[in-house]
Amino acid sequence: MESYHEQGRFYMWLKRSLFAKLLIGMLISVIIPLSLSAMISYKTTSRSMERQVIELNQSTMDSGMDNIKQYLNDLNHISLAFYYDQTLMRYLRSREIVPAHMMATTSQLVNIYNSRPEFRAVRYVSALTGESIVNADIARVGINMVLPSTAIPQSESEVMDNARWYEVNKIGGELSLAFHKPIVDYPRAEVLGMVSIYAGLSEIEKRIRPLTIPAHHQGVQVFLYMQKDMKLLYSSANVPAERAGEGLMPELPGERGSISGKWKGSSGIYIYVRDHYLDLPLTIVKFVPLTVVNESAVQTLNRSLIIQLIAVVFVLVLAAILSYLTIAPVKRLLRSIARVETGNFEIGPSTGRMDEFGVLEHRFQTMVRNLDDLMNREYRNRLELSTARLKMLQAQINPHFLYNTFQSIGTLALRQGSEEVSEKIAELGAILRYSMDLQTETVPLQKEIQHIEHYLSLQMGRFKNKLSYTLSCSPEAMSMHVPKMILQPLVENSIIHGFEKGRGSGTIHIGIETDQQLCIRVMDNGKGMNALMVQRIKQEYAKHQFHTGQDGGIGLINVLTRLRLHYDPGFDWDIQSAPYEATVISLQIPIDSLNQEAN
Repeated sequence: MESYHEQGRFYMWLKRSLFAKLLIGMLISVIIPLSLSAMISYKTTSRSMERQVIELNQSTMDSGMDNIKQYLNDLNHISLAFYYDQTLMRYLRSREIVPAHMMATTSQLVNIYNSRPEFRAVRYVSALTGESIVNADIARVGINMVLPSTAIPQSESEVMDNARWYEVNKIGGELSLAFHKPIVDYPRAEVLGMVSIYAGLSEIEKRIRPLTIPAHHQGVQVFLYMQKDMKLLYSSANVPAERAGEGLMPELPGERGSISGKWKGSSGIYIYVRDHYLDLPLTIVKFVPLTVVNESAVQTLNRSLIIQLIAVVFVLVLAAILSYLTIAPVKRLLRSIARVETGNFEIGPSTGRMDEFGVLEHRFQTMVRNLDDLMNREYRNRLELSTARLKMLQAQINPHFLYNTFQSIGTLALRQGSEEVSEKIAELGAILRYSMDLQTETVPLQKEIQHIEHYLSLQMGRFKNKLSYTLSCSPEAMSMHVPKMILQPLVENSIIHGFEKGRGSGTIHIGIETDQQLCIRVMDNGKGMNALMVQRIKQEYAKHQFHTGQDGGIGLINVLTRLRLHYDPGFDWDIQSAPYEATVISLQIPIDSLNQEAN
């Protein structure tokens, strides 16, 4: 009965807890694959280890091949010693057999012979006189040593055939590498003779020995072949040359690869790498017994079983940690949902996670912000636009009365012959008519430009010759609709804060351009602003509030706020100021938003 209740509690815990589901699921997902892998790992590991053995050995054989090519290159450089002695070259050109010539040639052969300990004999055969001079290790090769004859090339094309100058010979019963180098009297291309170097295999064995390491792997053998007919040059096994390739295919496909075969009755893999030194084909073949391959597979299998056992224990702890880390953001999201249900739209900062839970949290925060904006945007727009209208009305003193009065005064000025006074009064009346139209929120940019020109005309009359301005606007921007009264506050700031509080004079430039955006720039060379003032303006703008400004007008902040309410989020602005050089206020309004506003 008690066991039944325990099973029921476990079932309820598993059913109601996501943590339990994740924990059990992770344990099952780990234990089952580990159990299955233990059953099939031996065969898989065996195949994998065979590939690894082949790749690893081919990489080592590439290094050994480089060592052999470097050694052949050293032999080639040693044979060039004749060219460095111009006196000797002059002797070699002689067609007479003179003792001095023979002594100089013998001396050079002795120097070459003594340059490397593995050299068994060095011979020079003159193509002009037919004489042959030999320097050899008598103790090794015997006093009755006979060196194989070598044909001296008759033409330059034969000299260029590098592969034919390397061959395998036996000197004194010892296998050796024979290298023949024609001595050409450049630039005449006449062959003077042939230098032959017979080297023992000790240096080759030293350079190829790393391929047989580790030494405890019994049965691993390495062979070095040269020429197209694969003449055996070196074998790590002490067997005759004719038996060294027993079980090996005479033609190995491709530049590198492996084939199955036998060595002394033992099955294994022949791994080979082909390369060339100049025109000389070189082939390194390594025989690896299957016992060596299987040994690596067994060792790898044992290690993997130990790791799997450790992993089963470790996953118990890791699964609990990962499950907790997975559930934590879900619980945090549930708490945020509970706050939103109570009407609290203030969501904490994002955790910065980049995974799916981080995306879900970010999308939820975006949804909450959009919901808050949709619920309050219309209310805020109406409230702030009404406040802006109130501030504009406060800045006007009964505009209807003033407009009618100014019109009467203008008529009186015309009767008295004061056309300039009448013109200024007409401009002031146009400004009042434009500003008192509170029903119209957006106007074509052309009307806004006409309004600012009237305003600047009155200001220039006030400042006389101390104030000047320029205005440029692209034709396609003239018909675009923009909110009223966005230029005058900017120009007014330039006059009041830039000129009146500065040097009392200056120039204003208004530039309007269109591209992907409508760009409005107001620039002056007045007093300007310091970095602290620019930062204060940006902070006031960030508060999302209207301000009257120190001058009692609608102010720069209110212009920016109105544009943000109309065109957010595409609207952008910037202030750059260098005092008494250039202060630039830039407004960027998206063209698409302007079109939507006009519609």
